[in-house]
Amino acid sequence: MAGVRVREGEPFERALRRFRRQVERAGVLKEVRRRQHYEKPSIQKKKKALAARKRAVKKQRKGSYT
Repeated sequence: MAGVRVREGEPFERALRRFRRQVERAGVLKEVRRRQHYEKPSIQKKKKALAARKRAVKKQRKGSYT
């Protein structure tokens, strides 16, 4: 769980910015969005395979230039 303690004399906006950064790094919002709707395991597998295929194509394209 992300948590931030406001330091002595620190503006609230800066503490809020630190908190948002921690939440982003922890992947909390990503996880919430993922769990917002139920997804069948077969659909999850298809999405995972598609993402892997996209990464492979991108990696191949990036490697061909150098």
